[in-house]
Amino acid sequence: MKSSPRILALALLFLTPALTLLAVFKLWPILLAFKTSFYAWGIAGPRGFVGLANYRLLLQDPFFWKAVWNTFLYTFMAVPLSLFTALAVALALNRGLRGLGIYRTIYFLPVITSIVAVSVVWKWLYHPDRGLFNYLLSFLPGSPHLRWLEEPRGILELLTGLDLPWFLEGPSLALFSLVLMSVWKSLGYNVVIFLAGLKNIPEVYYDAARVDGAGRWHTFWNVTWPLLSPTTFYVLMMTTIVSFQVFAPVWTMTGPPPGGPLGTTNVVIYYLYQKGVEEYQVGYASAIAFLFFLFMIGITLFQKLYLEKKVYYEV
Repeated sequence: MKSSPRILALALLFLTPALTLLAVFKLWPILLAFKTSFYAWGIAGPRGFVGLANYRLLLQDPFFWKAVWNTFLYTFMAVPLSLFTALAVALALNRGLRGLGIYRTIYFLPVITSIVAVSVVWKWLYHPDRGLFNYLLSFLPGSPHLRWLEEPRGILELLTGLDLPWFLEGPSLALFSLVLMSVWKSLGYNVVIFLAGLKNIPEVYYDAARVDGAGRWHTFWNVTWPLLSPTTFYVLMMTTIVSFQVFAPVWTMTGPPPGGPLGTTNVVIYYLYQKGVEEYQVGYASAIAFLFFLFMIGITLFQKLYLEKKVYYEV
């Protein structure tokens, strides 16, 4: 116990380089951006202190709330699709396949590929005249000729053919196209995480289930799913955070014009980029960043305080 101050001092000494980097390149920019949000700040610097004026204008900005709505639509589609697709692939790969390492590599390759490069490739796949997806659809009788990244109408409106209210028509086809690309891009990472979780489940639980006569579905629901819940919770949190921060596919595949067809793919981070980089409204962009930061904190706390209670940690 007497040596604990020396140990603490030694630990801080070794941590000093990392803490210095975090303070200079993370903490200081955050504090500076928070200060900037209270100023009318342009490309030439601050033009005067305006207090909460940026936040008041932001709360009355219909384009901002449209971007928030698009971001939530994107997240609510991307997260469950990513989870269920990755879990299904991981379960298939976990069934004692030969060359499992090769499959892991194949699925992981999109993860390490540049998001801009992937977005450019998928933009060509979505091309309305020369794209692969419309070419494949042409073999189906009566299939529509889709303008994937240029269609502002909602997918539910397109499927039903009805003129639905805006809150029922669903995300635009352009936004849904971005979701499909993001699910494919993140599939490999999530599959590897789920595979690690599946390999970590002791085989004795499956032996006990077989002895009790449990079928495949009952084994999954009563053994695999509960013991995989820590892994699922981690993938859920990380996928949610990444989905809320989507930017590069929107900028590469649907902009300009800003936010794609009729602004239906204009998410919050892209709107922040427009205001801060293209229009030089740095103070207003900083207000967007901090208000959206509060959204993120709320979502994360909900997941941490409520959803984590449903996670089963094996004793």
